[in-house]
Amino acid sequence: MSLAFVICSFGFSQKNKLTISYQNDDTTLSNDIEVGFKKIVYTNYPKLMKDFNPKARTDLKIKIDTAYNGVAYAHNGQVVVSSKWMHSNPKDLDLMTHEIMHIIQSYPGGAGPGWLTEGIADYVRFKYGLDNESAGWSLTPFDAKHHYTNSYRITARFLEWVSQHYDDTIVYKLDDHLRNKTYSDSLWNKYTGSTLDELWEAYTQDPKIS
Repeated sequence: MSLAFVICSFGFSQKNKLTISYQNDDTTLSNDIEVGFKKIVYTNYPKLMKDFNPKARTDLKIKIDTAYNGVAYAHNGQVVVSSKWMHSNPKDLDLMTHEIMHIIQSYPGGAGPGWLTEGIADYVRFKYGLDNESAGWSLTPFDAKHHYTNSYRITARFLEWVSQHYDDTIVYKLDDHLRNKTYSDSLWNKYTGSTLDELWEAYTQDPKIS
């Protein structure tokens, strides 16, 4: 089954209409998955464009893939989701928030460390996700064996801590630098007065977030 639909967002002109093609290769998958994914993209993609990248592409593709054994990935404007994962985790709809953030990011090759790219995407899922609780998804509790380079939810929690304690716009600033290929570790010192390693050390001493 292959479906196509158009999603419009308040504040978008006709010229900037958000269009999405949807392809589901698994007819046994609950229709609630498609409805949930539509709602997330409809709600969050315009917000992420506004907050992070107004020049992001507005033509998106979503594919439910029966052959893919991972969870999900985004590439060249398309989000591919494993049907196997969704059968086992039907409430994990906000994986779509993480993946569409990768489309918003659109970082050029060599823009910066991969751990930060994935950390920002999970930070966005944490901040913008519509129903992480139903999926049992949350930021990974701090553990002394962690490091900021562990990526995903571990890095996202560190980003949230830095945002709360130093600069609540730092993730947006780092995202912009990555997109423009001007990122360097010195930016942490510029925006917080501490190096990346100093921030992590302070985080390990008092990792509470509100």
